[in-house]
Amino acid sequence: MENPCSGKGTCGKCRVRLLGEWENKVSETEEKFLKKEEIKEGIRLACLTDVTDDMEIELLTQEKAGKVMTSGYMPDFQKEFRQGFGIAVDIGTTTVVTELVNMKDGMILAQDSMINPQKQFGLDVLTRITYEYDHPDDGVGKLQKAIVDALNHMIENMCTKAGVFPENIAEIDVAANCTMLHMLLGIDARQIGHAPYQPVFKEAQTIKAQKIGIRAGKETILYCLPSVSSYIGADIVAGAYVCGLQKEKENVLFIDIGTNGEIVLASGGKLLSCSCAAGPALEGMNITCGMRAADGAIEEVHIKQGGVKVQVIGGESPEGLCGSGILSVMKELLRTGIVKNTGVFVKKEAIPDSDFRSSLIRLNGTKREFIINHDPEIFVTQGDIRQIQLAKGAILSGFLALLNRAGISMEELSKVLIAGQFGAHLPAESLVGTGILPEFVKDKIIYVGNSSKTGAYMTLMSAKAKREIEILAEDISYMELAETENYERLFTESMIFPGKGREKWKR
Repeated sequence: MENPCSGKGTCGKCRVRLLGEWENKVSETEEKFLKKEEIKEGIRLACLTDVTDDMEIELLTQEKAGKVMTSGYMPDFQKEFRQGFGIAVDIGTTTVVTELVNMKDGMILAQDSMINPQKQFGLDVLTRITYEYDHPDDGVGKLQKAIVDALNHMIENMCTKAGVFPENIAEIDVAANCTMLHMLLGIDARQIGHAPYQPVFKEAQTIKAQKIGIRAGKETILYCLPSVSSYIGADIVAGAYVCGLQKEKENVLFIDIGTNGEIVLASGGKLLSCSCAAGPALEGMNITCGMRAADGAIEEVHIKQGGVKVQVIGGESPEGLCGSGILSVMKELLRTGIVKNTGVFVKKEAIPDSDFRSSLIRLNGTKREFIINHDPEIFVTQGDIRQIQLAKGAILSGFLALLNRAGISMEELSKVLIAGQFGAHLPAESLVGTGILPEFVKDKIIYVGNSSKTGAYMTLMSAKAKREIEILAEDISYMELAETENYERLFTESMIFPGKGREKWKR
């Protein structure tokens, strides 16, 4: 089942029903998340339920496999054909993507993807690093085992599908953020989580795959692409290389939107980068009715005179809001004036009863909520909007800080490249409608998909690509946003939602 907060009792999503005769004291936290009717029916939060004897429970929600992006833009490059087979890997904080490649001709024989199993230790890199702090004896080992077991499972699946023996795999190339690379190699990542935020390594790593427990050939090489800093990892270096930022003569912005927002600006022949903590809200987590992008997730919302219209992944009945759905409803709440540009709901009494919007807003005590669906109940709270606002402020402020440092204006940008699993599912209307990106760049947005995995494929098939990507990592400068002059003010200003273009509704 879903446990976005890793069992800390802060998300309220691990609901279970206690069956049989079982007394369990209801905590204050459970009273906050559960309705009185649910408590009477024996529903509790699993993470806050003490188990002192054998017991039987009913799962009320079950985790679904998410929709994972495996494809992306592939530039022309000179392949160096070799004997044997290779694996290209993208390890994201949220998802893992692999593909099996015939190195004799570069053909992709099979692909596999899954949700990163390290999520049980935390939804983002900082919570996983915190897990290492909290479990000094075995935290590093458990995090490594989770991802290595996942890779072994995926390699076995692909080899079986393609009729390939794992011992014939010559090389495995991995692109991932800096923390994920440390955790893959079993290297303590704790110093990434505190000042001065220095990783144990940034350079490309080459070892025998079997050294960390990957089941392939005895001589199989594991190559990890290089990083720039603790928070600009090999996944971003790979994306910058795939998009040819090092060759750009114009001003180009590359953004990977996820639990972190990593941004690289190519300007005047120089590459400048920064990272901002967007948090998991934009991927459906830390949101009251949020869920992963799976069947049953609302991915698009329209508020019309006739009510709320939704588009659901898989065409099923709605079960919750995924990241793209959250931004879609946020865009609509702003467009219709239900939420002000400060991120606050308008007062219910300010909307006449004759206005259809009045029936979509309800009071939960003194708190206002926007109702999207009644059965099951799917709604957006003021707290949810705050989470979106923080993520939006983080990304936009990073975007603007880079432009300020480079001394260029938005008008001088020629392209904005959107990479990554989450970014690929965000329409330009949602990105600019919520103010994550300025309206001015709407027609300059280009989606490049999973450029991290593409970069791993390129290094797998070309020694020249390996050399060039290692040089590129050294050429990308990193800017620490927290140390940027007036950054707090810029962040605060960037949290304001777009305030123009709201429709006037007829009564």
